[in-house]
Amino acid sequence: MPPSSPSRPSLLARVLKSVAAIEPFEVKAVVLSMLYFFFLFGSYSVVKPVRDAMGTIYGVDHYQQLFTMTLVASLLFAPLYSGLAARIKLSSFLPWVYGFVALTIVAFYALFVSISDQNRWLIAAFFVWVSTFNVLIISVFWTFMADIFSRTQAKRLFGFVAAGGTIGSIIGPAIATLLAKRLGNSNLMLISAAGFVATALLVRMLAHEKQRLLAAGAEVQHTSLDHRLRGNPFDGFVLLMRSRYLLLLAMFLLLMTWISTIVYFQLGDLITHAFPNRDARTQAYGLIDLLVNSMAVVIQLFGSGRIIARFGVKVGLLLNPIIMVIAFLAIAFSPVLLILGAIQVVRRVAEYALAKPTREMLFTVVDQQSRYKAKNVIDTVVYRFGDFSNAWVSSLIQPHGVTGLAIFGLITSAVWFPIAWLLGRRYDSVRSGELVGDEVRPAAERIKA
Repeated sequence: MPPSSPSRPSLLARVLKSVAAIEPFEVKAVVLSMLYFFFLFGSYSVVKPVRDAMGTIYGVDHYQQLFTMTLVASLLFAPLYSGLAARIKLSSFLPWVYGFVALTIVAFYALFVSISDQNRWLIAAFFVWVSTFNVLIISVFWTFMADIFSRTQAKRLFGFVAAGGTIGSIIGPAIATLLAKRLGNSNLMLISAAGFVATALLVRMLAHEKQRLLAAGAEVQHTSLDHRLRGNPFDGFVLLMRSRYLLLLAMFLLLMTWISTIVYFQLGDLITHAFPNRDARTQAYGLIDLLVNSMAVVIQLFGSGRIIARFGVKVGLLLNPIIMVIAFLAIAFSPVLLILGAIQVVRRVAEYALAKPTREMLFTVVDQQSRYKAKNVIDTVVYRFGDFSNAWVSSLIQPHGVTGLAIFGLITSAVWFPIAWLLGRRYDSVRSGELVGDEVRPAAERIKA
């Protein structure tokens, strides 16, 4: 039940109610969540083109080495994250995730200035670290969202909240595109670090808002952030292996990552040949991000919630596999930068506007341990294992040209489709309880957890 509120909602509350069916008592939490995601994704989007451009200096032919190092880093950080979450109160731990990221970016800035921004090993370390923390920080965001909003709220709100990140992803690439040549890659990193500090402050504000909603008896997840997560650093792996539901989630993400990596390899190769200058490559990557996010934000603000409410979670999960079957057929017949860039835009718009919010809704029906621990393993280790495994497979297929990669992508998409269907069906089977492993727990027991 919503808490008591003034008889006449504010103008903002009335607008949000009409646009996205946001209830007045949810407005503050939704606005804070959007600002949180805005600064988070905006900060990352400033540094992402820098990472991608530096990756081309290391060498597109050596991407598989970078992905291997990233997987190793993810395997090290996943248990470290769970271990710290078991020792530090969540309301304190979550802001410091972003504070630590800001500190590391400043440290890399100092190294690039004092050593060289052409040093291959320093470039590799930066690429690996950005590729490691990028999935972690986004995973933490969506974990927090699934730990605030209930399952029914998520269907209405997750698409709208995701628009905050998309707007940040428009501002970030715009900054990178406009200032890459004027400031240089290294100075963009300081802008990113400042954004992550703002993100940490917003996390603290949102944690307080969750506690206020709980105290008021509002419709939110009945979990507290004022405690540590019990267990040990390897609980995330154990929880994942014990649950068919979580394993399906992991398989869905793995196949989605394979698709993304295939396109990333092809796009990186074509951009390297088309733009010999590193700053020009940064601008090219930034332009693609700008197009993707400009289109996605319109759908997120005005369509995602309605589409998911109308057609269900299953359709949201199935859309991307269908798009990629068509896309890889197009790549096989016309392997040029314009076509591949357009496919990358369409794929990521569908992913950001529908597939991503829909996938995150699936975590609203698992317990808090699984949200913070198993989800972290899925979003970091499984995700980076997908990059690692597909990078090496793609390197073996690459001698056969774009056609070989397109055929491999087509097969992967065909396998992805039934996994998405099974996952959507399993989520739909959850009605009045919460799915943990292969069991449905009643609401009363869920509250105690």
